[in-house]
Amino acid sequence: MTRLASKRNLWFTISLLVIIPGLISLIFSGLKLGIDFTGGTLWEVRFSEPATALEIESALHEAGVDSVIVQRSGPATDETFLIRMPEVTEGSARKTELSQALETSVGPFTEREYATVGGALSTQIRNRAILAVALASIGILLYMAYAFRNTQRPLLYGSSALVAMLHDVLIVLGVFSILGLLFNVQIDALFITALLTVIGFSVHDTIVVFDRIRENLAKHPDESFEAIVDYSLAQTVVRSLNTSLTVIFTLLALVLFGGGSTRMFVLALLIGIISGTYSSIFNASQLLVAWENGEIQRFFRRFSRANPDPALPAA
Repeated sequence: MTRLASKRNLWFTISLLVIIPGLISLIFSGLKLGIDFTGGTLWEVRFSEPATALEIESALHEAGVDSVIVQRSGPATDETFLIRMPEVTEGSARKTELSQALETSVGPFTEREYATVGGALSTQIRNRAILAVALASIGILLYMAYAFRNTQRPLLYGSSALVAMLHDVLIVLGVFSILGLLFNVQIDALFITALLTVIGFSVHDTIVVFDRIRENLAKHPDESFEAIVDYSLAQTVVRSLNTSLTVIFTLLALVLFGGGSTRMFVLALLIGIISGTYSSIFNASQLLVAWENGEIQRFFRRFSRANPDPALPAA
């Protein structure tokens, strides 16, 4: 039988080591927001001759575009580029001027996609995205408490699932914050879709483990809670890993060989599902054990003694 629960401090430490760099990046740099959240224009073009992002940026700068980001959309042999710039209306004289500037300085091209988002709409999208994530989190907590209402501490199961879900969200956000800092990777509305999908996957995997723990608690009432968790993980870990690996291999293929417009969406899913698989096995169930053994309560008591209320007089 596996003894995963006895090494829970190791699993928690690994999670912290992965989360902390991204958390620092989030605090000091934040996320690079795409046009869905800031407003602007996304222009995907494919040149018939070899081109570079620097050439495209220079041509647009000379045409009067102050802020522009150019990224290659496909492999190095594919001359497809994503151009992000301030809002330029479809069919306007300004767009025609920019098209002529690109053709003159870089070469003939074919337009593959052109999308413009206004500032008011981008604010609405951002607010709704935040609301969607918040409502999903509250719904998951309530559902988990209801689903495990027959256990001694139903809210504990819901809270543990929520912490594991938060672990996965922070890892995805942290990685994309670092990518934005190092490679100017921006997030868009598809990123929120990926984040909600990761939340659902994480909780789904956690429910499988928790449900097996609940069944084994009824079957083996004389066993310690830690032993029950170890036994339940031994029954579910292979299934969880096999299910996750089939998804991971598919997403990895899409990241390596898929289109540039969806690559960041698929990458967010890939990171989230790897993290979700880890948190379901090594975090969520271990939090239950730590609570049942009183470790979390002792930690908070030590923390409160180490940080007394300064308003209270000294003894």
